[in-house]
Amino acid sequence: MTASATGTGVIQLADRTPQLAGADMVAALVPPPQFADATFETYRADSSYPSQQEAKDLLSVFAGAVAPAKGGGLFRRAKRPEVKPGVYLDGGFGVGKTHLLAAVYHAMPARRKYFGSFIEYTALVGAIGYQNTVALFRGSDLLCIDEFELDDPGDTMVMTRLLGELVASGTRLAATSNTPPNALGEGRFAAQDFLREIHAMASSFQTIRIDGTDYRHRAVDGHAAVLEASAYQAAITDAAARGLASDDRFADLVAHLARVHPSRYIKLIEGLSVVGLREVEPFTDQSAALRFVAFIDRVYDAELPIRATGTSLDLVFPDEMLTGGYRKKYLRAISRLVASTLA
Repeated sequence: MTASATGTGVIQLADRTPQLAGADMVAALVPPPQFADATFETYRADSSYPSQQEAKDLLSVFAGAVAPAKGGGLFRRAKRPEVKPGVYLDGGFGVGKTHLLAAVYHAMPARRKYFGSFIEYTALVGAIGYQNTVALFRGSDLLCIDEFELDDPGDTMVMTRLLGELVASGTRLAATSNTPPNALGEGRFAAQDFLREIHAMASSFQTIRIDGTDYRHRAVDGHAAVLEASAYQAAITDAAARGLASDDRFADLVAHLARVHPSRYIKLIEGLSVVGLREVEPFTDQSAALRFVAFIDRVYDAELPIRATGTSLDLVFPDEMLTGGYRKKYLRAISRLVASTLA
């Protein structure tokens, strides 16, 4: 079955060559669909981890959703706590950092505010140039940066410079990044790494630690679902009868991702209701693996289920990758792949 004019059928992502203009990229700087209605009220803090409620309370003050608590006696003027222009949420996967970041976005009464992943902002710089990006965001009220990445010195330097100029113009900042859930004590190092890399403006950020367990794994065994060929075909056929489904050999999609800029991955999956991957196999090339991580970020943000055959998708990153410098990215992708295949 091929795609029809009614928006149903099957397509191959490897046949798509999406384009994305600067204006389209700016228009996309809003919370992803799963967090379109995220609020502080809908964030369910785990009572086993008090830092979650503490983070919620601190961010509510930052966003102006509640007034800061007052102290002092009846006749003594309360001293308002310092509210820095930036907050950095430091924690593991699936503890609600993106939900809280989106809640900040929705709660802040701002005329101009933007929400995007680190890669979306750096891609925008690449598409329209640094000075044009500064001009675009200068004077904005709020910039939310999800998944701030520290593994590319060039991108980190560009973002640090950009954020410094925006803070000087009055923009407030909120950022997140990930800490592996099974790396005891590593969370402190994540915050230190972030502040060190943005040293020129580290004093502008308040670090907020969020502990907890990955909510995506609380009720599952941690393995991505794998289908037999017949069950896979039935799942794709069923999805194609109700919407648009993709069906690609894993190797073909991985090769195609090298020909599409990561900023355009969101357009690559536009209109889909399910992503199908046949004959999944482990990665042998790190560049290909990292492109796939960026692709899965977009798939997860779009809340698309994945149906797959072959190797379980949580096993596609070999041990040498999981113990290397991009460990955090791979662990985040595994968490999201498990959730997406079970959706």
